[in-house]
Amino acid sequence: MDEELGEVTQENYDLPPVKYEYLDHTADVQLHAWGDSLKEAFEQCGMAMFGYMTELNYVTIREVHTIEANADDMMGLLYHFLDELLFLFSVEPFLICKKLVITEFNVEEFRIVCKCYGEEFQIGKHPQGTEVKAITYSAMLIIDEPKDNKYEVFVIIDI
Repeated sequence: MDEELGEVTQENYDLPPVKYEYLDHTADVQLHAWGDSLKEAFEQCGMAMFGYMTELNYVTIREVHTIEANADDMMGLLYHFLDELLFLFSVEPFLICKKLVITEFNVEEFRIVCKCYGEEFQIGKHPQGTEVKAITYSAMLIIDEPKDNKYEVFVIIDI
């Protein structure tokens, strides 16, 4: 558990609705996520990535960790945000997230701080989905002017 955040409370277990889908792409997969705000679209994109790695119904919220991402522009911010999440999964604590809450979303300084709720990935408990090798800039798209009251992001991940 992240000592900065203290105990996991009941509020931490309330999950947002799913607002993402997977689109076919040659040899890779494209994540398409949306939300009522750009912040929510980023959170949903992170959840889409975790959902591709395992079935999230099997994940329990037991730990909370904080990540930070910084960049020079919005595309870089989305890339570094997802890359930090992938790093959190790929090395100790091997965290598979069930919920992401961006607590700082600064579009002027291109900075994100995010609380990541989940548990250590365990083969046998968590069905093994597809390994995500890397985040790519290929065909990355951020729609930051709402269309039909939704913000959207598209990201291709290397699998």
